[in-house]
Amino acid sequence: MTVLIAGAGIGGLTAALSLHAAGIDTVVMESAREIRPLGVGINLLPHAVRELTELGLGEHLAEAGVATAENVYSDTKGRHLFTEPRGLAKGYRWPQYSVHRGELQLLLLAAVRERLGSDAVRSGMRLVDFAQEADEVRVRLLHRASGAVEECGAAALIGADGLHSAVRARLHPDGGPLLWSGIRMWRGVTESEPFLTGRSMVIVREGDVELVAYPIGRGRINWVAQVRVAEPGPLAEGADWNSAGRLADVLPYFEDWSLGRLDVPALLANSSGILEYPMVDREPLPAWGRGRVTLLGDAAHPMYPVGANGASQSIVDARVLAAELTAAGDVPTGLARYESLRREATAAVVLANREMSRTSSGSASGLARMTDTYRHATGSDVAVLNSRASLTPG
Repeated sequence: MTVLIAGAGIGGLTAALSLHAAGIDTVVMESAREIRPLGVGINLLPHAVRELTELGLGEHLAEAGVATAENVYSDTKGRHLFTEPRGLAKGYRWPQYSVHRGELQLLLLAAVRERLGSDAVRSGMRLVDFAQEADEVRVRLLHRASGAVEECGAAALIGADGLHSAVRARLHPDGGPLLWSGIRMWRGVTESEPFLTGRSMVIVREGDVELVAYPIGRGRINWVAQVRVAEPGPLAEGADWNSAGRLADVLPYFEDWSLGRLDVPALLANSSGILEYPMVDREPLPAWGRGRVTLLGDAAHPMYPVGANGASQSIVDARVLAAELTAAGDVPTGLARYESLRREATAAVVLANREMSRTSSGSASGLARMTDTYRHATGSDVAVLNSRASLTPG
């Protein structure tokens, strides 16, 4: 059978690699005309690193990212409140990596083209519509360069097309709006000297203002500034999702912060560019897909980035999808099993991330409880991951 994946992001490309490893033919359709290394830094938690390592990408990840050793919570004067070991230092069998999102996407893209063939990913192809028949899905695609529309058939369609998923919109036309946390986010990448251990993530919150900063390799520091500016609620129509941010808008919140070796005002001012957007998620769906069509990653379960878990969950989605399609006797059964395993698990992460965004605890004991509670709620306890059976079929 052939599986069609809409979206060549981290989740879609990991799904292609996972399905190929299971012996399932796969084609990826990407709406963007060119796949370029866009974005800023992200974190891959040990449960995601395990899956990419089992796909043979462990050495590539080690070269591309920084193995995060600790999260350091401090106040705005740089005084340490609590330090949490991460990755190998926490006892996981796999590291946690901080990496540039676009560079990770290109790493996955290169692996897909090497293993599946140069034509396995078709860019500039926008999904227009689909219809299910007894034994296949008929998919209509718009060739953005020529304007031509073509139709093809596949055994299954996976909507891995992100926050504004066309597949989700057709499956759930009344699926509800994006929900804004009331927090504005600014993100950037700055060339800078390492701070603390050189593998530390620093997290500082004062009232409604928070800063997260961590190295992503090649002398670069990724930073995220978050400011609560409104009450939570539906995102207004026409809101600009991913616009260029202005230093003048974000710097006043941080110009008095002094974290010792990490000069926060300079970190923001010297960024190669600033992105600004609202922190949003959606209510978990009661079902993702039906029949031969399902969702994956942000298309299925967009979540706040506060748990550094979005990309990691999409990678686990991809691996479970391949395992269940391989084990099932037919496609609808395999997709239903995939959803039954992942829908509840990812809904728990969505809700845990919401709770984390509202929680403020300045004491060491309170921070320790918060991080332990998050690991338990999201199924990422050390012993659970270390002892879990592999998702690789066979």
